[in-house]
Amino acid sequence: MSARLIAFGIALAALATLPHWMIGVYYINVASQILFYAIFALALNVLVGYAGLVSLGHAGLFGVTAYATGYMLQLGLGHPIAILIALVISLISMAIFAGLSLRSTGIGFIMITLALGEILWGLAYRWISLTGGDNGLSVKTRPELFGYSLADANTFYYATLIIFLISLAALTVFVRSPLGAALMGTRDQPRRMNALGYHVWAIRFCACLFSGLLTSVSAILFVYYTQFISPQTLALTASAEVLLMVISGGAGTLLGPIVGATLVVVVKTVVSCFIERWNFLLGAIFVAIVILMPDGLVPGSARLWRIIWRKRQSDTGKVPSGAGAKP
Repeated sequence: MSARLIAFGIALAALATLPHWMIGVYYINVASQILFYAIFALALNVLVGYAGLVSLGHAGLFGVTAYATGYMLQLGLGHPIAILIALVISLISMAIFAGLSLRSTGIGFIMITLALGEILWGLAYRWISLTGGDNGLSVKTRPELFGYSLADANTFYYATLIIFLISLAALTVFVRSPLGAALMGTRDQPRRMNALGYHVWAIRFCACLFSGLLTSVSAILFVYYTQFISPQTLALTASAEVLLMVISGGAGTLLGPIVGATLVVVVKTVVSCFIERWNFLLGAIFVAIVILMPDGLVPGSARLWRIIWRKRQSDTGKVPSGAGAKP
């Protein structure tokens, strides 16, 4: 059995038993936050890490799904119907978002996504009759899953964990599929892929739709966790935070965005209770990561471990001087 499978089994066992050994409901809620923000970071990683497209407007799509869910519930629709309609609205929004932003790459893509995100934030802030403006929208109830109410912190955590594992499995299959390989090809050599007969725009468009689907899943979990949606959900700072999760953990890896989401959420929700200037601490951590591990925490830690292991192997393989000499 490989070390990766052993590590995955230990991590899965720890997550499955977390409510039994974690002290306090507060920290169980923090764990739920980590899981659905990890899904959000994995969604953005599809574009940043595997397509080479940096988006600064993903919080806008996140907010569209959140508002759609809240608005459908306020109309009196049941939770399953509201979630289904919100997913459809999210995919349509992502298709429009991709159709506009994929007209360019590089800086152009970044600026278009930034502009679209700001437009959506402005609509959420000014369209008071639909979004409630600064007052936002409130969600009064949580759904039941197989007869278990998600109002309980432990039940909500387990539901979020299951959805997180399904999302991670879906992303793993996507990355290892021919479409995922083609997407990485468009990231590294778009002209060569085009010359080989691949439709680069269509591949990137499919990646955007998949990213939008994962984003909508995380947004629905966010709505039921906070039970409140405000224009701040769509703000530029929210897009920047999730982008920092991806970059700090390691773009183009499956584990990196999860580690990055854990770092950001823990600093924002736990460390901020003890350190008033937690923003300064978070910024210092990001600067240290960029300087010491430019590829991110996960690739940098793996490289550091390989260096230490090789050095240890070389040291143990050395024969002491004079060991073979006769007395």
